[in-house]
Amino acid sequence: MKKNFYHPELLQTPEGVRDIYGDECSLKNYIQDKIHHSIKSYGFNDIQTPSYEFFDIFNKERGTVKSNEMFKFFDRNNNTLVLRPDITPSIARSVSKYYEDEEFQVRLCYVGNTYQNNSNYQGKLKEITQAGAELINDDSSDADAEMIALTVESLLSTGLKEFQVDVGHVEFFNGLCEEAGLDERQYNYLRELLIKKNVFAIESYLSELSIDSTIKDMLIKLPEMFGNNDYIDYAKKHVKNERSLAAIDRLEKLHAILDSYGLRQYVNFDFGMISGYTYYTGIIFKAYTYGTGEAVATGGRYDNLLAQFGKDGSAIGVAINIDQVMLAIKRQKIEMPKEDNKCIILYMQDDRNAAITLAAKKRSEGMMVQLIRKSSKHSVAEYEEYAKRFDVKDFIYLSDNA
Repeated sequence: MKKNFYHPELLQTPEGVRDIYGDECSLKNYIQDKIHHSIKSYGFNDIQTPSYEFFDIFNKERGTVKSNEMFKFFDRNNNTLVLRPDITPSIARSVSKYYEDEEFQVRLCYVGNTYQNNSNYQGKLKEITQAGAELINDDSSDADAEMIALTVESLLSTGLKEFQVDVGHVEFFNGLCEEAGLDERQYNYLRELLIKKNVFAIESYLSELSIDSTIKDMLIKLPEMFGNNDYIDYAKKHVKNERSLAAIDRLEKLHAILDSYGLRQYVNFDFGMISGYTYYTGIIFKAYTYGTGEAVATGGRYDNLLAQFGKDGSAIGVAINIDQVMLAIKRQKIEMPKEDNKCIILYMQDDRNAAITLAAKKRSEGMMVQLIRKSSKHSVAEYEEYAKRFDVKDFIYLSDNA
């Protein structure tokens, strides 16, 4: 570093964001391309929405992140804008605008960054990259199963093999709370405890409430109702309200359809699953693998969100966290294919035309060619060492090959 450079703080990035370069950047691009290709193979079409939108797109009624966890700023007309903390509401807005009268399926997919102003002590990235898909105007259990199958195949395409997709249904919990007669405050508090899987706090809180013992026992048991389809039969025997029973029926249908895809070994049912996003109305799911502390994919059905933008339509979507997938692949030491089509052509000034012609030929053959005019300051051996540092195996010194 130059001695007269007095501002080393300029080399740092803000809390929660980072540079990605070299092999890590290549790995990220590889993962993005694989997942994007898998999603496109299901018939989805690309869409790009703005990185920032009006605050009201993501407000409390839309069920996205808390206001103090958004990056907010103002335009010259004093409108409150936010960097998007979630892409799904943006897609809902777009569909309501451009596909207002479409009654058949609309399939949209994207790759983009989201921004959440998390507390620094949480150690989470504030900017993450997502690849996602949204299936609009299909309220069937077949659409639910297809989105889960898409998620599984997208993760498999990256090289991940050991992962599980946990599937729940928001109406199972909602039905129990309604049957128990919980008010809004009680419902929200219990919901937060379930999101945190705080079993002891759940049991302690419910012991203070005067509700039916059967419902109370079911609510206490929710965090452990996780695994295969055995809990479907258990839930059917102990639940009476229509909302929860309808949720069980939907999970049974999903279970049967996943058999047709041959992917059921990747799926678990979690009756205690609660999403932090309140716009979900039905099936919800999260994918987990080892080596990460967070889900690598999240998704679910949000049949009421489009109506908030003026369109009647059902929807289900998934967002795959590229950064978490990348972390899992590195920690699981999964070997990724390396680019072996790099080439450096080193040439003297008099050989420029020949070097350009050769580079064009090799690029037409699919090679990644770097042209370098040799400097008298460096030996050929130094250029060869440079090529090794950047994993370039095809090194051509044109004068040696003339």
